[in-house]
Amino acid sequence: MLIFNRASAPSAMRPIASIAAAFALSVVTLTVAYAAADMLAVGGCVGAPGAVNCVVRVGPAGDPYIRTVPQPDTEAEKERSAARDRKWIDRCRPVIAQDRYGVPRYHYAAAGCEFGIIE
Repeated sequence: MLIFNRASAPSAMRPIASIAAAFALSVVTLTVAYAAADMLAVGGCVGAPGAVNCVVRVGPAGDPYIRTVPQPDTEAEKERSAARDRKWIDRCRPVIAQDRYGVPRYHYAAAGCEFGIIE
């Protein structure tokens, strides 16, 4: 048998419980934000008197769809990277042109250039 029963606390205590939950969430959010500058905490509370639900999601700050590419460390790696870039530019000859909707788009002279293919 399943029974739904609200908490038996007096009705005057319900708003206090909601405020306490929201305050606890804000303290947790601030603590996480100050603990790691490169972390992001997002949270919130929702509910009615007597039934409040609070959630905090913590994760790395920034856009999860942007990938950072490591830069070359040594001079040999820098020269190799520059040579690869020059070879790609010579083959692909990228040009930015607006499409019929006015959105700037890249156009390439060879197939596969949008994927970084050199040969």
